[in-house]
Amino acid sequence: MKSMSITTKGGDKGQTALYSGERVWKDNLRVEAYGSLDELDAIMGECKHHINQAAIKELLTGVQNTLYRVMGQLATKNGSYPYPICEQDAEALTAIIHEYESKLQLTGFVIPGSTIPSAKLDVCRTVSRRAERRVIALSHAEDISPELLSYVNRLSDLFYILARTIEAELGMLKYKTKPAE
Repeated sequence: MKSMSITTKGGDKGQTALYSGERVWKDNLRVEAYGSLDELDAIMGECKHHINQAAIKELLTGVQNTLYRVMGQLATKNGSYPYPICEQDAEALTAIIHEYESKLQLTGFVIPGSTIPSAKLDVCRTVSRRAERRVIALSHAEDISPELLSYVNRLSDLFYILARTIEAELGMLKYKTKPAE
């Protein structure tokens, strides 16, 4: 197999090619949406280096693999992406969230960042929320599948519950205190 350079010079004038072949400006809403998810993917990679639980690392790797489908679908116009996000993808994330949630029994607002791994997951949570806002902005201008919107919406919940799980396992779950009256 012939090696390919990552430097094409095709973007030197501010445009990039979508997966579907069209050239768009690099500040296009579509590029912003999948670029924010690409940032999330990179932060997830860093996050995994701080997590000791093999099951959570494996789960995050699975989400990263699915993110490539999300990004590919967002980088493709006219619904021609061959591996689109489907209802089962969002349902699978929902089931995982409910599984972890059932073990925690959260009772209030949590102060994030009690451990390095949970703090890293909370960074993933906030970046995923920003990415979701970019995807929603794109959905106002172009058709985005409801399945993709649901999947992206579930991501922040997943990161939140994983962070709280790690804190709870270490006895480090800290709730917001009530203001003095």
